[in-house]
Amino acid sequence: MKRMITDKLIAWKDSSTRKPLLVTGVRQCGKTYSILEFGKTYFDDVLYLNFEEHPGYASFFSFDLDVNRILGELESEVFGKKVTPGKTLLFLDEIQKCPQAVTSLKYFCENRPDLYVICAASLLKTELQRRAVSFPVGKVSRLRMYPMNFMEFLFAAGSEQQVQELNRAAINQQLSEDCSDLLKKQLNDYFIVGGMPAAVNCWMNEQSYEKVTQIQRDILAGYEDDFFRYAPLNEAEKISWIYHSIPVQLAKDNNKFVFSHVKEGKRASELENALQWIIDAGLAYTLELAGSPELPLSLHKDASYFKVYLSDVGLLHVLSGLDYHVILEQQAGPGYKGAMTENYVMTELLSQGKNPYFWRSGNTAEVDFILEDRNHIIPLEVKAESNTMAKSYRRYCDLYHPAFGFKCSMKNVGEHMILDTRTYSIPLYLMWKLDQYIALEERK
Repeated sequence: MKRMITDKLIAWKDSSTRKPLLVTGVRQCGKTYSILEFGKTYFDDVLYLNFEEHPGYASFFSFDLDVNRILGELESEVFGKKVTPGKTLLFLDEIQKCPQAVTSLKYFCENRPDLYVICAASLLKTELQRRAVSFPVGKVSRLRMYPMNFMEFLFAAGSEQQVQELNRAAINQQLSEDCSDLLKKQLNDYFIVGGMPAAVNCWMNEQSYEKVTQIQRDILAGYEDDFFRYAPLNEAEKISWIYHSIPVQLAKDNNKFVFSHVKEGKRASELENALQWIIDAGLAYTLELAGSPELPLSLHKDASYFKVYLSDVGLLHVLSGLDYHVILEQQAGPGYKGAMTENYVMTELLSQGKNPYFWRSGNTAEVDFILEDRNHIIPLEVKAESNTMAKSYRRYCDLYHPAFGFKCSMKNVGEHMILDTRTYSIPLYLMWKLDQYIALEERK
């Protein structure tokens, strides 16, 4: 499966200021597979340690953190071959299971900068906190990996040429009805299958929604096991409550996350740590309110007013208890349909490296996402269908006069003015072209 992270791994390999690289992300999003494929393609050899599968490997890091000693012992006792600078990729997987190995990254950076070292971790922050281990700040480069976005889903479906043609097309070029209908069908499949590689692989090979759903149930069951395996004992049940409440809260008219809706009688102070555990584990994302859309947005956020989205839109319908037939036949109610569409856009934005917020004016207007890019604050309104009437978006434009903004819906490509704001219509199935529009505006 082609993944976007490969381009970033290549850039890391070619960097003159390369440091050991740590790749983090939610469990089962494809970290191990992607790094191994990268290693096989761009190196003569990949030497692989998995600290979860082989806990005994931690013993090589327990005596001291002399990296030359560590390498020598690994070469003779594990690999049976030499680590060759420039030709070998050393891959330390599930590194959160060996805190000493995390600390050793500092010395790989300082004493063996000639080596190519990549680490992968899930639940890293939670494990470092639990074991009171400090992170080697400034000595490690970091990449975050997400479940497969819609473009990667299309690649897996064999539609890479189609994506390339769409990328070459002018941003104001409308799609033919046949092309638009096909992409709508593929997006609907993505809403069911999502971006977890095991689910995507099953779908591409079996074309069975039932089998995909079973894989998704297994993934969710694994996450539930993680709550009780890795979280503090007094937090595990609370984490489960919160995780299961996310779809319910997203489907409400005002989908602000409310702690009192998680469990009757529970207060925010009792549940905040549990929610943070979920966020740190990569299982969900928060979208915070930015009350005043001014640069930088981070100085105007209200961390007490936020929404919570799941890490994968495919898992959303399973966690919601919604049968896939409802999505397939487009019979979902407006509450769920809106929540699903917003969740999809949130994950697309994050996979593109965006750091979104949302804007709200009392109880009268709300723009789903606002983005900061160079000297622009960009409003982005999301609609699940083709109706793009958006009073809140117009209200925002009237108040703040952004140079440009976006409406994302099932409507075809288009461009028009709302007051003095140039507004682009981007189909939900072309969200990956967002940067092309922004780059065009930056050149004006």
